[in-house]
Amino acid sequence: MSGLLSPRQLVSVIRSRERTLSLWVGAVSAGKTIASLFAFLLALMVAPRNGDIVIIGKTLQTIERNVVGQLQNRKLFGPIADQVIHTRGSNVAVIMGRVVELVGANNVTAEEKIRGGTFGLVYVDEATLLPRVFWEMLTTRLRVGGARLIATTNPASKNHWLRTEYLLRPNETDLIAFHLTMYDNPLYFEGGDPGPSYIQRMEATYTGVFYDRFILGLWTTAEGAVYPDWRPDLGAGHVVRWEDMPPIRRVLGVSLDYGTTNPTVALMLGLTDERVAGSYDPAPRLVLMDEWVDDPKVTKRNRAPSEHAQLLRAWLGKQHTPANVGVLDQSSKPFYIVDPAAKAFREELARPVQALDGRQVKPINTTAADNSVLEGIGDVASLISREHPNGGYLLQATDRCERWNAEVTEYVWDEDESAKGVDAVVKVNDHAMDAGRYGVRTTKALWLPSFRSAYQFTAAA
Repeated sequence: MSGLLSPRQLVSVIRSRERTLSLWVGAVSAGKTIASLFAFLLALMVAPRNGDIVIIGKTLQTIERNVVGQLQNRKLFGPIADQVIHTRGSNVAVIMGRVVELVGANNVTAEEKIRGGTFGLVYVDEATLLPRVFWEMLTTRLRVGGARLIATTNPASKNHWLRTEYLLRPNETDLIAFHLTMYDNPLYFEGGDPGPSYIQRMEATYTGVFYDRFILGLWTTAEGAVYPDWRPDLGAGHVVRWEDMPPIRRVLGVSLDYGTTNPTVALMLGLTDERVAGSYDPAPRLVLMDEWVDDPKVTKRNRAPSEHAQLLRAWLGKQHTPANVGVLDQSSKPFYIVDPAAKAFREELARPVQALDGRQVKPINTTAADNSVLEGIGDVASLISREHPNGGYLLQATDRCERWNAEVTEYVWDEDESAKGVDAVVKVNDHAMDAGRYGVRTTKALWLPSFRSAYQFTAAA
């Protein structure tokens, strides 16, 4: 551990043995995972033989990325990394000769996976993401002498059950907690001073409640507007005239929130082809170029998926950029991103249809939207808050996106849910918000590399 852990991290590893439950909490990139994994390996060496060993995360994929992948890093764990054996996709690993189960817990039914188990050592990645019933069942499974649970998390709402029922009751729950910030992580220190560039990039990435939690490491309740930084004034804020749309390098996607009794909203997302004024340095941004809405309250009819598919195809065939702009990269086809719950509509789009002139119209193959709500909101909020070097912001919308522009300033956190410790938005007039979030989140792998190189931008989630 010498040279890899700061004194504060090292103390946390040593003191974690004082209680049954050990929790590392705080800012992103604070070294919570690395410190907790050292504690896990030390605990594994003396873990009871009459109890199972389990690593738990939101999904198997996040466990492989956040935990197993880190343990296999020789720069961090030296020769121990060679004793971490795992086949990707398997729910079992062998670590230092001990069989370790990998359990995804992304919903309340996951509690069935651990019911009846007896655990000697448990590691939990991102504890606030687990269902409460799962966590409570988990703590009852530590029923052998010397059993321990080691966990990490970023802060959530100050009313979250993990804080109110465990962090604020350490003696009753036999818990010890360690709060870390980026300044506690030696990976971002040089010569004893904080490495400013990385920390500054991270601080510039987050905004609002996400800044409080991920940078300051605070348990903060989400209140008020979801996107408080949005400036709706035309030309001087986040909204641009369609005729003044920046040059578009490629259309990344058309994202759609589908409804039958509710509005159906589609948004077209473009990546711009811009340079910093007076230079050749690339300066891309995202633009919500155009919008299509079918609202049954306006049309006075509830359409079948086949009719919606026909209307969407007709809209896609229209002009979506001004005549003097166009799309530079015509070879890269956009992703058609649809609410994952709209199965019938996706199937309808995938059918080849015959036009009135007898031609066969190609099917539209769709991608299920990444519906990670908080992560998607974090991505959108980060883009909205960052200014573009030529003026404006890293995410803007044209005045054709009327539904988006009407909803974005009214999109608010649900106070009743916040009081329960749950981060949720008010589900009223949020269809364009969902469609826009789908587009930004699902195409992130396409736009993030250019944003990283141009702005040292770090994705919010």
